[in-house]
Amino acid sequence: MKKLAILGASGHGKVVADTAECCGWQSVEFFDDAWPSIQRNSVWPVLGDTVAILEKLADFDGVLVAIGNNRIRYAKLLELRAMGGRLVTLIHPAAIVSRYAEIAEGTVVFAGAVINAGAVIKPGAILNTGCSVDHDCVLGNAVHISPGARLAGGVHVGDESWVGIGSSVRQLTNIGQRVVVGAGSAVVSDIPNDMVVAGVPAKRLR
Repeated sequence: MKKLAILGASGHGKVVADTAECCGWQSVEFFDDAWPSIQRNSVWPVLGDTVAILEKLADFDGVLVAIGNNRIRYAKLLELRAMGGRLVTLIHPAAIVSRYAEIAEGTVVFAGAVINAGAVIKPGAILNTGCSVDHDCVLGNAVHISPGARLAGGVHVGDESWVGIGSSVRQLTNIGQRVVVGAGSAVVSDIPNDMVVAGVPAKRLR
């Protein structure tokens, strides 16, 4: 029986677990630092916290971090990797992923997502429901592309950045590290590190 451990028992974790079952994982168990106040995530048990998952890594065929906060997700991913956790990548069967795209460990690609040829996805990314990442895009560590967001060809997104739901990014645009792009925005020019932008066209909020 293929057993998967997921760190992070939020609503996002629930979708990750469902995706895992669609990918053929037969047993899914959660761990969360809010344990023991959280005992279940819908139909899946929550067995302990980060310490517990580190102690039980050998019991699982794979492990994944399902935490929405990009910085925390990446830090936990590195911790699990350093302790010998077998990090996996989940690609929902209803996603469309080019065989010429590169997708690193610890990434989840949800249903309806499209990833085209030449795209490079680095570890810990979330490619959320119905998003699209076009040819030759490069996504840094722990990037989150939200549901329905669209990246045109050749877009670069820096580490730990978040492109909000329904946003679009013009081709060949560079988005820096730790950037937040607000929902429904249109990014038409480069964005430096550590910015929050929103609007059509997207402008700096802070």
